[in-house]
Amino acid sequence: MLKIKKILVSQPKPTSDKSPYFDIATKYNVQIDFKPFIKVEGLNLQEFRSQRIEVLDYTAVIFTARTAIDHFFRLCDEMRITIPETMKYFCVSEKIALYLQKFIKYRKRKVFFPATETSKVEELLPQIKRHADEKYLYAVSDVCKDNFLTTLQENNIHCTKAIFYKTVSADFSKEESFDYDMLVFFSPEGINSLLKNFPNYEQGETIIAALGPKTAQAVTNANLRLDIAAGTPQVPSMTGAIEAFFKENKVNKK
Repeated sequence: MLKIKKILVSQPKPTSDKSPYFDIATKYNVQIDFKPFIKVEGLNLQEFRSQRIEVLDYTAVIFTARTAIDHFFRLCDEMRITIPETMKYFCVSEKIALYLQKFIKYRKRKVFFPATETSKVEELLPQIKRHADEKYLYAVSDVCKDNFLTTLQENNIHCTKAIFYKTVSADFSKEESFDYDMLVFFSPEGINSLLKNFPNYEQGETIIAALGPKTAQAVTNANLRLDIAAGTPQVPSMTGAIEAFFKENKVNKK
């Protein structure tokens, strides 16, 4: 039997009262706090210009997130760049494509997205290949991997990666207590933030849960113990993994 009183989930608090996290809190009589360990910040003009990228040298932009759209148009506005009507936009989903309406006159002839809502950037490849003569700007964050960029280059597509925003650690104040029995992480950056805020962190008996193989590997690389692995075919969701762990270890059973 295992006793757990407080859990810290490194995400914003759910907006719906029907979140499975609240069900777990009630069912097992635990306190669940929500606090993102990371936050997104847009690059400033100096940071962006250090990449030596001229936006108007490109005829198409690839977006994988609404955040990328926000900071693309923000920086263009700060640089007093007027995006031409001929610019094409390739988005990983229809939802992200529709978000463009906030900034441009939405015309289907210049906005493209996959037919399936997988939100995987690879799904854009067929449409990009049909517009192989365009010069593509890949608007991303500083933690974006180069896999898709490599794929485009292998298909002789002219594409340049441009960082428009970055992921940074959220700071914990010295007054905040950090007496949690379980920590829940969703990205390697969350682990990095933990070590930045608490350089001498010792896990002890604290349970650590991680979503996905990359986050799990980050836990191991930090010489921490991984107790709960979510994001697997057997246990795809974090809440499902936590509940399975609770049942197996008879958490808070009298």
